[in-house]
Amino acid sequence: MNDFSTVFDELAALPTAVKIALGVLYLVQIGLEVYALINLWKTPVERIQLGKKWVWVLLILFVNMVGAIIYLVAGKKPVAAVDPARQVTAEEPGANRADRAAAAADLLYGPKEG
Repeated sequence: MNDFSTVFDELAALPTAVKIALGVLYLVQIGLEVYALINLWKTPVERIQLGKKWVWVLLILFVNMVGAIIYLVAGKKPVAAVDPARQVTAEEPGANRADRAAAAADLLYGPKEG
């Protein structure tokens, strides 16, 4: 007997619940890897840790689910936070406090109707 038939016989002997759990785990792994690869493809090189995307592609593909999780957790540099309420003063140096408050309220609750 060859090794493949032995493996398939052992898998066939597993309980149905275990087979279903392995199938779900496999789908989660593939989905996570595809998501990580698409996320990597859409992310600019400037935001990638280590500066090279090919390193992350290898890690995602060859370290399976753990590689994708490592990329999603630590693979990107954080984006600098921008305070949208402060942008009003940068764009309009003469804007007063009421204008800044109105801009902040519009940002939080949407533009005022009427």
